[in-house]
Amino acid sequence: MDLKEAIAGRITQLCSERRLNPSSLAYLCGMDRSTIYSILGTKSKNPEIATIKKICDGLDITLAEFFDSPEFNCLEPEIK
Repeated sequence: MDLKEAIAGRITQLCSERRLNPSSLAYLCGMDRSTIYSILGTKSKNPEIATIKKICDGLDITLAEFFDSPEFNCLEPEIK
């Protein structure tokens, strides 16, 4: 799993726990729906940390809580 897949998976997991769809998440975060959909899809290859922070703010969690998940412990090395 790469970083982009881990981020998309974590957002999907958090939305599922809160029974949110991507459009509802975008509204909570004050973001455009296309931004959320591009992160969850294949369009956004490397979401910015500022964007992830806005998502965390909308979900009322910290960045530490966002990244405290098994997905981020099994990432492929970025340097090969």
